[in-house]
Amino acid sequence: MADRLFLNAFVMNTTSHIHHGQWRRPDARQQDFNDVRLWIDLAETLERAKFDSIFFADVSGLYGDSDADYSVYVREGLQIPSNDPTVLVSALATHTEHLGLAITSNVFQQHPTNFARQLATLDHLSKGRVAWNIVTGTQDNGYRNFGYRALAEHDERYRWADEYVDVVYKLWEGSWDEGALVQDKEGSLHADPAKIHKIHHVGERYAVEGPFLPSPSPQRTPLLFQAGSSGPGRRFAARNAEAVFLVAPTPDVARQQIEETRALAVAAGRDADDITFHQGLSFVVGDTEEEATAKFAEYRRYASSDGYAAHMAIVDPDGRVYPEDTPISAIETNTARGFLEHLRRHVTDREPTVGDLQLQRLKDTVVVGTPDRIADEIEWWRAAGIDGVNVINWVIPGSFEEFAEKVVPVLQERGLVQTEYAPGTLRRKLFGDDRLSSRHPAAAYRGAFAEPVPTGT
Repeated sequence: MADRLFLNAFVMNTTSHIHHGQWRRPDARQQDFNDVRLWIDLAETLERAKFDSIFFADVSGLYGDSDADYSVYVREGLQIPSNDPTVLVSALATHTEHLGLAITSNVFQQHPTNFARQLATLDHLSKGRVAWNIVTGTQDNGYRNFGYRALAEHDERYRWADEYVDVVYKLWEGSWDEGALVQDKEGSLHADPAKIHKIHHVGERYAVEGPFLPSPSPQRTPLLFQAGSSGPGRRFAARNAEAVFLVAPTPDVARQQIEETRALAVAAGRDADDITFHQGLSFVVGDTEEEATAKFAEYRRYASSDGYAAHMAIVDPDGRVYPEDTPISAIETNTARGFLEHLRRHVTDREPTVGDLQLQRLKDTVVVGTPDRIADEIEWWRAAGIDGVNVINWVIPGSFEEFAEKVVPVLQERGLVQTEYAPGTLRRKLFGDDRLSSRHPAAAYRGAFAEPVPTGT
C-alpha cells in the first residue's frame, strides 16, 4: 500500500458521464464540455488542491442493443455527444505543471503505432505527466464503428490487448536506446543510428517494422491504468497495470479484488506493490449531516432513472438487452462481467437482478456527510487496501470545487493526501522513478533490438 492516498478527478468530455440527469441542475456546466476554458479552469482548480491527476473516460460507441432505438442516449446526453480526450489533454498540458493527465483509449480504435506516437508526443509536451487507461471495449456499436461485425468475445478482447500492448512496449521501450538522441551541433550528429532500431513485430493482428519516430519521452511508457475486474481483466492488470480503477460496491469486495490481483502480479514476476488501486467514489458534502442529507435528496430529484438504466444495460452475446428482472445467474454476456461478479459478492441474501446493478450507481459508491464523516469513510476504504480515490462528480465544476475546498484540507490534516507536489514525472510522483520497473514485461524490450557487436576472430 502506498504511503498516502492518490486523488484523481474522474471525468469525461461529454455532458452525462456517470450521474445521469444532473446536467439539468442550474449550477451544472458539464453541458459546456466543448468549451476548453471549462476544462482549463477545472484542471487549475485540481492542481491548486494537489490532485494527482485528471482521468478522462471515453467510449467508441453507444451502449446497449446496437439494433434497437438509441433515442434514450441522445435525449439524456449519455456520452453522446462526446469528444476525444487525447486532443483536450494537449491543451491542459500547457496550463498545468504537476497534474497528471490520464486518457482512455480502446485497443481497437487506433493502430498501435499511431497511438504510441500520440502518447509519446503528449508525454513530451507535458514533461512526463501522461497516463493511459487500457480498455478493450464493451459496446457492439463501438466495434461496428470501426468496421467490425460485432463486439469481440470477452477473452478474445484481452488476447487482442496483449498483442496491442506488446507492440507499443516495443516502440516505447526498445526502439531507441538511452543516449540515442545526441543533438551535437559541432559534431553534426543529431542522433546515433547505432542506437535506434526497427522492431520487426509480426503478430496475429499487427505487423510493425519501426523504428519509432518520436525520441524517448520523459516516462518512455506512460503510466498505465487499467479497469478490468473480470478474471481475464484482473490477469491482464496483474501483468501490465500500475494503477487499477475499481468500482467495488463495498470495501470488503475491494479488498478481495486487490488481494487477488496482487497475488496474480506476484505470480507474473512482479511485486505486489507494483500496482496501486483507485476506488471510484461520489461525494455529497455538507457542513452538517442534515445539510448533506438534504443535498443528496436534491441530487436524487434530478437523477434520471432512464439514464442509469441505459448506461448499465446488460446485453447477451447477440447484443440484446436483458430485462431488469433477469436474475444474474441467467445472464450470458461479453460485457460487464466484473460488475456482475461484484454484485454476486455484495448481494448475498437473495438472487440479484439486472435492476440491482442499475441501482448500484446511486447507492453503494456514494458517500454523504460532513468533511470529517467523508474522511472517516475514505479511511475505511483505505484500510481495505485502496491506494487512491477516483472522485466522481455530480456537476462540473462544483463537485470538484466543493471537494477541494472542504474535504481535501481534512484529508491533508490527517496526513492522507499530499500537501505539495513532488518534482518530476507522474510515475516519479507515484512510484519514485521516471521509468517502468524492471519487473514490468515492457522492460524486457530495453536493448532487445540492438544488433550484436561483431567479435574478432
